[in-house]
Amino acid sequence: MIRFRAVTKRFGDGPPALNDINLEIAGRKTTVLIGPSGCGKSTLLRLIIGLLEPTSGEVEVAGRTVTRADVLELRRRVGYVIQDGGLFPHLTARENIALMARHFRSATAEIDRRLTELCELTRFASQNLDRYPVELSGGQRQRVSLMRALMLKPELLLLDEPLGALDPLVRARLQNDLKEIFAQLAQTIVLVTHDMAEAAFLGETLVLMNEGGIVQQGRFDDLRTHPASAFVSEFINAQRGLAAL
Repeated sequence: MIRFRAVTKRFGDGPPALNDINLEIAGRKTTVLIGPSGCGKSTLLRLIIGLLEPTSGEVEVAGRTVTRADVLELRRRVGYVIQDGGLFPHLTARENIALMARHFRSATAEIDRRLTELCELTRFASQNLDRYPVELSGGQRQRVSLMRALMLKPELLLLDEPLGALDPLVRARLQNDLKEIFAQLAQTIVLVTHDMAEAAFLGETLVLMNEGGIVQQGRFDDLRTHPASAFVSEFINAQRGLAAL
């Protein structure tokens, strides 16, 4: 579904944010990009959706190279969720979710049907649709952001630290819900996190990154039992509670 061919990304004269990345992400699977802050995982995600362009190399999505010429058409096929939800404060939950559908002039009846489907999928109470973001809890705002990303039935769903700003109890509940949602969607999903326990719980394939490169990829058990380097073991052991997984 997604392929990186010798991709390097630089910002200014410093060291590359990504350095010669070669990576294939399978379709209809959940892949988690994991690593410490600043390792390049969010940059990788932004290259997929065309928010950034590679300094060198190519990014390919569904057989087509991501270019400026077709980036708008690509974004219609991709759902994108960021850490703080990115909701517009002056729009209600309903208006935020339906924003792109109205932009592309979808019929009102079609939008309403999709809203009903998404409320059921994400377990979001429909009576909250006419509330503004400030009137919603953090967990509710993230559900609204997820519904907005799914409104146009995208082929690909990208999530950048979607649960990072939530307290542990709300985060655990949403992790359980996301796992069920991912299973129901059966779509290509790429999720960014720095939490290895979250990655192990949600991901079928983990891609561990550090300093702009890929250190190791595979299932969590592969990384734990057959670490490719001392960094892999150090990263896993640094996160308490993983020994029980």
